[in-house]
Amino acid sequence: MNPFPEIPLTRREWLEKTGTGIGGLALAAMLQEEAAAAPGASPLAAKDPHHPATAKHVIHLFMNGGPSQVDTFDPKPLLDKYDGKTLPLHYKTERKTGVAYKSPFAFKKYGQSGIEVSELFAKTAEQHIDDICLVRSMHCSVPNHPPSTLEMTCGDPIQARPSIGAWTLYGLGTENQNLPGMVSLCPEGYPGRFGPRYWGSGFLPGAYQGQYIDSQFTKIEKLIDNIRNGQVSTTDQKRQLDLLRQLHTEHVRRVGDEGPLEARIQAFDLAFRMQMEAADVFDVSSEPQSIREMYGDTVHGRQLLIARRLIERGVRFVQAWTGKGIPWDHHDDIMLHKRDAAKWDQPIAALLTDLKHRGLLDETLILWGGEFGRTPTVELPAPGTNKGLGKGRDHNNHGFTVWMAGGGVKGGHVHGATDEFGFKAVEDRVHIHDLHATILHLLGLDHERLTYRYSGRDFRLTDVAGEVVKGIIA
Repeated sequence: MNPFPEIPLTRREWLEKTGTGIGGLALAAMLQEEAAAAPGASPLAAKDPHHPATAKHVIHLFMNGGPSQVDTFDPKPLLDKYDGKTLPLHYKTERKTGVAYKSPFAFKKYGQSGIEVSELFAKTAEQHIDDICLVRSMHCSVPNHPPSTLEMTCGDPIQARPSIGAWTLYGLGTENQNLPGMVSLCPEGYPGRFGPRYWGSGFLPGAYQGQYIDSQFTKIEKLIDNIRNGQVSTTDQKRQLDLLRQLHTEHVRRVGDEGPLEARIQAFDLAFRMQMEAADVFDVSSEPQSIREMYGDTVHGRQLLIARRLIERGVRFVQAWTGKGIPWDHHDDIMLHKRDAAKWDQPIAALLTDLKHRGLLDETLILWGGEFGRTPTVELPAPGTNKGLGKGRDHNNHGFTVWMAGGGVKGGHVHGATDEFGFKAVEDRVHIHDLHATILHLLGLDHERLTYRYSGRDFRLTDVAGEVVKGIIA
């Protein structure tokens, strides 16, 4: 600005002053980057997306064990005709399977979209099918639980890569520095064989890993065990952390390398801040009784109510698992799907209703699904056993269904299709890399630009593959 407006500036003076201004802006940007990289700067601080986002948060409803697509969201009437007979097609599965097995569950059309859904998820469909985008053409690499779950959560079926939640935090940070940026809710213990890897940070800094919560408990002391320090006052804890930070800063100044200690100090800082807010967010008793009744006083009802409270307070990514191990893995009796679906149907419908009423569904992406699907053929008894022909289904990586709602996806829409028996995805096929690319896109992140250099190469969630599924974006 000219301090003497009555004296006009020459062209040379104008260029000189504006050039200095541009240089100042550049210097400010450099100093900001340097400050962000300095010890004490939170790696979880909110960052700008690559492009305008339609989703700010993700809730992943993980049906670990592999729900059957032909018994839930992908009706195949031709299975009724072929029930008990050999199918005219067959694809390689983990084990040899038998004849066709029709679904024992009734399907019905719901909503203005008229999409058919099984009776297993009648409440969800009746209330929200027009909010849901079904992807009936999913496929993954292998028909085995641990690698498929790794692939669904981390993008790779073999190596322990960063989870999609960790990549999301790395790209966007989180909106609440007093809570973990990612929370994984699973009752009674870790899901599957690899447990913490499913929400881990892999080779990304440890600050981006998720926080596991055993959601079977109702008492706050059990849910967030050891959050509060009963031996040291809050003031003394703060003084200890400040001293630790000063010592670390001096160490970095002399050595020039933060090392893994920075991630550990960030974890200490987060644990200290969580004392102020964690107890409140996990205490669902403060919710109105009508809301608690809508979700249901069950493990999964409370779990999804907590999930809503977390994203409401700025948590970026929430996983909600069915339970320890692989609960949906029904090889011997597919009727057990009815038991597990009943645990989820009411809470899912309540979550979608609650998010809509609060104006949060548009900015929250809900993802439902397992690590793969199941065969339309019957499971054969193990060799050498005296068991008769079972009533279950084997693992199937060739075709299965996931669905999404909110966050910028098309409601009341079906994308892709499996063959006439529901065995293999044949139309508009979607690999897990494509699903991940699409989720990141909805969050405002370009999956090809979201990279991290490790061991001499630039890694990304989608490896060297993946395309955004534009057909499901509203």
